Amino acid sequence: MTKEFIISTIIYFVYVFLKSEDSMHMLQQNKYNRKKTYLKWLNKNKEKLFKDYSIFFIILFVFIFINNILLLILIFNFICILLLMNLVFERKKSQNKLPLKYTARVKRLTFTNTLILLLPILIMSFFVNELNLVYCYLLLGLFAYFNKLYILIALLINTPVESLVGLYFKKKAIHKIKSMKSLKVIGITGSYGKTSSKNILNDILNIKYNSLPTPKNFNTPFGLMITINNYLDKFTDIFIAEMGACQEGDIKELCDLVHPKYAIITKIGVAHLATFGSRENIQKTKFELIESLPKDGIGILNKDDEWQKNYKIKNNCQIKWIGIDNDADVRAKNISLSPKGTSFDIYFKGDDKPYKFETKLLGYANVYNILAAVALGKQFGMTIEQLKAGVAKVKPVEHRLELKRNGDLNIIDDAYNSNPTGAKMALDVLKMMPGKHIVVTPGMIELGAEEYQKNKEFGAQISESADEVILVGAEKTKPILEGLKEKGYPEKKIHIINDVLKAFPLIQKIKDKETYVLLENDLPDIFNEKE
Repeated sequence: MTKEFIISTIIYFVYVFLKSEDSMHMLQQNKYNRKKTYLKWLNKNKEKLFKDYSIFFIILFVFIFINNILLLILIFNFICILLLMNLVFERKKSQNKLPLKYTARVKRLTFTNTLILLLPILIMSFFVNELNLVYCYLLLGLFAYFNKLYILIALLINTPVESLVGLYFKKKAIHKIKSMKSLKVIGITGSYGKTSSKNILNDILNIKYNSLPTPKNFNTPFGLMITINNYLDKFTDIFIAEMGACQEGDIKELCDLVHPKYAIITKIGVAHLATFGSRENIQKTKFELIESLPKDGIGILNKDDEWQKNYKIKNNCQIKWIGIDNDADVRAKNISLSPKGTSFDIYFKGDDKPYKFETKLLGYANVYNILAAVALGKQFGMTIEQLKAGVAKVKPVEHRLELKRNGDLNIIDDAYNSNPTGAKMALDVLKMMPGKHIVVTPGMIELGAEEYQKNKEFGAQISESADEVILVGAEKTKPILEGLKEKGYPEKKIHIINDVLKAFPLIQKIKDKETYVLLENDLPDIFNEKE
C-alpha cells in the first residue's frame, strides 16, 4: 500500500509545489511578512486563501462514501489533474507585472518548503492502509488549500538562517565602505521621486566623477549591502544610496550602514501612510537622513515643500535649499515644457546671472530633481558647463514620465508607484500634448486614511486633462469614478476594466489620429482584482 500511495501523490505534489510558488510570489511582494504585511494581505484577500474551498467539501463528501481503493486513487488523481490544469491555465492568463525573483533567499525558502511539502506524504506512507487512505487524502487536501498559510512555516524555519546571512553581509559591507576613505557617500530619500533623483544625479556627476548608484530600486538594507559588496570598487569616487522607508527608524538603519556625508530629500508626501500612521511620522523618518549627517555634511532640501521648510532640524550641518516658487540657494525660473522636453533658467544665490539648462525629461518634478543634483554637483566643484552637459545627457527613467512611441500611439509611461503630487504633474504633462488625451489608471495605494479622498481628487483632476479615461479595477477605482462624476465628466467617456491587458485593445477603438496615453500607476500583483 505504501508504494501505491506514494505513486498516487506525484501529481498532487506537482500541484502543491506550483501553488507554493504563487504563495511565495505574494510573500515576496509583501516583503517576506515584515511587520506582518503578508498576514494583513491575506486578511484583506480571504477569497485568495479559500479559493475553490467549495470543491474541497465536495471532495470530502465523495471520499467518505468510497470503499473501492482503486476508484479512490483514480478520483484523487483526477481531481489533482483538474486542479493542476486550472492552475496552469490561470498562470497563462495572469497579468503578473512583477514576477517572482529567484533570489538566494527564495531558493533557500523553496528548498525548505519542498521538504515541508514532502513531510506529510512521507509520514503517511508509514501507516497508510486501505481503511485510512481516504483520511490521508483529505489531510493532503487540507495542506493544499491552506498553502498560502503553509508557506509561513518554511519562512519561520528559515528565520535564523536569514538572520545569520544578513549579519554576514552587513559586516562585510560595513568593513568595505569604511576601508574606502576617499569615497563620498550620498543618501537620497523622500516619499516620491527617489529613483528618478538618484539616476539624474548619477548622470550629472558622471560627467566629472565615477559615481555608483544603487541599481533599480535597491533601497533596503539588503539592497545597499548587495550594491556595496558586489559593485563598489576602488575606482568609485561617489556612492549614491537610495533609501526607502515604510516605518520610523528605517532611514536611520540605512544611515548607520553607509554613513552618508551628503543628502537629498526629494518630496515628503503621504506614500506608505498606512504603515507610518501619520504624515508627521513620515516627515520625522525622512529627516533621519539629514540628522545622521556629520557636522561638515551637506543636505539638499526643497523650499517649496512645506513639510521640509517647517521642520526643525536637529543637526548643525550645512543646508542648501532648492526651489521654483520660493527664493532659494538654487532656483529655477522661466520653465518651458514641450513634447521634446523641458528648458529653464537656474539662478544661484549671490549670482544674478541666469544659466540656461535643457533636458529631455518632462514635468516639474524632474526640474526639482535636477536642481538638487545641480546644487550638489556645484558643491563637488563641477563647472556650469559640466552641469549643463550633465543635465542635457540625463536619460528618462523607465516608467517615470517616460515618453515613448508604441505603434501609432504616444505613451507617457508614469506607471511606477503613483502618488498625489506626481499624478497631478503627469496630468499637467498630458494636458500640454497635442491631440487626444487618454488616461489609464488603477488609482493610488498605500495612502492610509487619505487614500479614498486623494483618489477622488485625482478623478476630479483627470476630468480637466483627459478626453477618455480607462479605470483598471472596478472596486479600487470607485473614488476616482466618484470624482469624475462630481465634475460632470461624460459617463460614455469612462471605461472600466478589471484586466489591464484589455486596455490597449480598447485604446485602439477610441484613439484619434494623434493620441497621447498616460499610464498612471501599475499596481503590484497583490492588488489584482481578477483571479
